Amino acid sequence: MRVWQSAFAPPGVELSPQSADLVLVFGSVDIFDSPGFATRLTAAYPDAIRVGCSTAGEIAGDSVLDGSCVATAIRFGKGTAVTATEADIASADDSQRAGEALGEALTALPGLSGVLLFARGVGVNGSALIDGLSSRLPSGVPVSGGLAGDGGAFVRTLVLGPSGVSDERAVAVGLYGDAMHLGLGSVGGWEPFGPARKVTKAVGNLLLQLDGEPALNVYKRYLGDHARDLPASGLLFPFELLNGNHDSVGLIRTILGIDEAAGGLILAGTVEEGFYLRLMHASTDGLVDGAEQAGAIAAAASAGAMGSDATAETAGDRLALLTSCVGRKLVMGDRVEEEVQAVADRMGSGAVLAGFYSYGEIGPMRDLVDCRLHNQTMTVALLTER
Repeated sequence: MRVWQSAFAPPGVELSPQSADLVLVFGSVDIFDSPGFATRLTAAYPDAIRVGCSTAGEIAGDSVLDGSCVATAIRFGKGTAVTATEADIASADDSQRAGEALGEALTALPGLSGVLLFARGVGVNGSALIDGLSSRLPSGVPVSGGLAGDGGAFVRTLVLGPSGVSDERAVAVGLYGDAMHLGLGSVGGWEPFGPARKVTKAVGNLLLQLDGEPALNVYKRYLGDHARDLPASGLLFPFELLNGNHDSVGLIRTILGIDEAAGGLILAGTVEEGFYLRLMHASTDGLVDGAEQAGAIAAAASAGAMGSDATAETAGDRLALLTSCVGRKLVMGDRVEEEVQAVADRMGSGAVLAGFYSYGEIGPMRDLVDCRLHNQTMTVALLTER
């Protein structure tokens, strides 16, 4: 397995044709939307499957970029095969069906060992999308990836798939064969504050009532002066999801928008009535520590899969796919690269780091098997060939 990166920006810069099996492309909305973008990618990587999405920041090596585009090319060994399939998501109501369609297409071939999923970041119910996908996959198949971004504007996001660039689509990459392994880690680093509030009314990802009161009223009261900057300020104060015993279930939900007429909050993922929510906040040091933990978990999972006699030479090149939340980027500001560097330190010299800042991260729960939509996490998928 060989992994390498190339800058695909500004639009006037051309790349020489290169041979690869899979190319992951993450960049700004402006570059994704530029004339001939998909055509230029085809010319640069004529034999490869080309997928990716727009971002709220690009990750390349141990750096965080804005307004750029980074293509990460992968050539697999003979034991690994790769496919890509896509499904339309015209509105959030299509999310479950789209996930089911992706899962059915991926399982049409035998030997599925992992999935990378990228989808529009607005006008989607990320939880329903992943639930639909997982319902069609064999048990234990790891899934990673994330929802596209548009620099924090939450207006229009873009996804690159086999049919080109679209603002109404999800694309899934299927990795096949016993040689391929995805080591996953997903950690937040946020701290809860304030009382737990019961979800008394919710429809999908629209949170309408907390403790019988309009959710927007409750949220504004806690935010104080920050409330005037909603929905953008909602990225700084996500919710922790709790069960009936007020124990964390390992999921965080970010506010993507508000519904003034209904008094509701539009969340990045589904919440269910009867559960509880508690506000969270973060420090840069806490988020960096969380990122380091995610990298350590992913590296440990891959090391175990390689066997006790594995070495850097036998493992070959590896890809560490990082998906972090735009909310984390806002909190850390100029120190945002510290979380990427913390992951890089855990990966070692054999890994190439690539990824993006997203509107939702796809990664494991605490059992490291069941994959869900997360918010406000650093999620790491370490791709290794045995």
